[in-house]
Amino acid sequence: MNKLTIAKFGGSAIGVDGEGIPEIVKRIKEIQKSSKLVVVCSAPLTMIDEKKKSLTDVILGIGKNAVDGSNIDFSVVEKPYLKILDYVNDDTKNLCKEMIDDFLKKSKDSIDEAAAKKEFLDETRSKALAFSGEVLMSHVLNLILKSNDIKSDTISLEDWPIITDNNIESTNFLFSESISRMAKLEEILENNDVVSIGGFIGKTKDGIITTYERGGSDRTAADLGILFHKKYDTIIDLEKDSSVVSADPKIVKNELEEVNELSYNEARLAGMFGMKIVDPIAIKEILENGVEIPLVITNMKSPNLITKIQRKPEDKSGHPLKIVTGKKNCAILRIESDMIRDLLVSLDKDKRYSEFIVLSPFTKDGIEFSRILFLDGDYVKRNEKYILSFDALATIAYERGVVTLIGDEMWRVQQIASKASSKIGDAGLNILNMDAQEETSRIIIVIEEGVIV
Repeated sequence: MNKLTIAKFGGSAIGVDGEGIPEIVKRIKEIQKSSKLVVVCSAPLTMIDEKKKSLTDVILGIGKNAVDGSNIDFSVVEKPYLKILDYVNDDTKNLCKEMIDDFLKKSKDSIDEAAAKKEFLDETRSKALAFSGEVLMSHVLNLILKSNDIKSDTISLEDWPIITDNNIESTNFLFSESISRMAKLEEILENNDVVSIGGFIGKTKDGIITTYERGGSDRTAADLGILFHKKYDTIIDLEKDSSVVSADPKIVKNELEEVNELSYNEARLAGMFGMKIVDPIAIKEILENGVEIPLVITNMKSPNLITKIQRKPEDKSGHPLKIVTGKKNCAILRIESDMIRDLLVSLDKDKRYSEFIVLSPFTKDGIEFSRILFLDGDYVKRNEKYILSFDALATIAYERGVVTLIGDEMWRVQQIASKASSKIGDAGLNILNMDAQEETSRIIIVIEEGVIV
């Protein structure tokens, strides 16, 4: 069976105005020596008011301004591509510029449509994002790779293989429909060494453009792995500016340790609780489709530094506590245990939402209550009426933060829960709730949000 690497390069890898592209080309040349390669692209970054911003966020802001009737400056979207154009050779530059102009016109048309309708929603929003971000970037990258003598091609939206349901702005992958649309992508991959495709974007069976939630390019990589795994010996490679370390390096600067291996479960928990390793829904989709695909997190600048993610890690010689992470903007729902089942079923079947943890129940005045920790307080606020409809006496506490210890083998560390709570107490933090369950591979410590920085 031939090897296939599905390599995702996110916005931080592409960099501001494409400054990371030379490093991406270098990595692609290395990978394709021993493997067929599908490259999943995110949208590039740019500078707005001296701050790095993804073009996704830029377009969302422009769409909001258009609806509000404010003046919009679409040149900020064109600027990064005009700089990225420098990485295309002279023979192809005019073709690339025409393609950029055509895509951005389609994106601008969607913004104008939003202004006329006074709403930036559904397919109007999805088209504006697709034509300015991930899909355009995949076509530009294809011409850059060709300019570097790499046998490359890309896939058009007309032949898009990622088919999703009709939830336009937070869509869900449909395997059976997607596998039936794979012929064109398989043909292109058969005839080339590298194929580029935009992440984050899907299409319904009826051809409506959809988007995943933020972080959706990881899901695109996972979905392609699911679709290809029977035909190729497939690996998913998420290229980042570092491999995985034992805490978020943006928060903790000292005494970080490299994490060589994670289980699917550990990586998913870490993603849910704030570590930007891999979108936890990407792992959920791999598990739901009953496949086993190895993932690696690769440090682009030092590719020998990697973290392997697989169902069952092979190396168990390291410390059982793999990661400590923290997350803000959480919410806790307290609901009678008799009422919780219908809510959980509805979240799964109707909302297809899974970014929550059921904590240990408690009893008060002879009544058992359950608690659900939602990891996105904004989601709860948007859906508060729906959530409380399952129990009129349920209560929601907002502005909660969580510190989470993660490791499938933590049960081997004596008194780990008591030591963790003691350390947090010594730091002067008020513990509102602590949930430690051996079989779930995590210890959750709930505190007031303001102390998570």
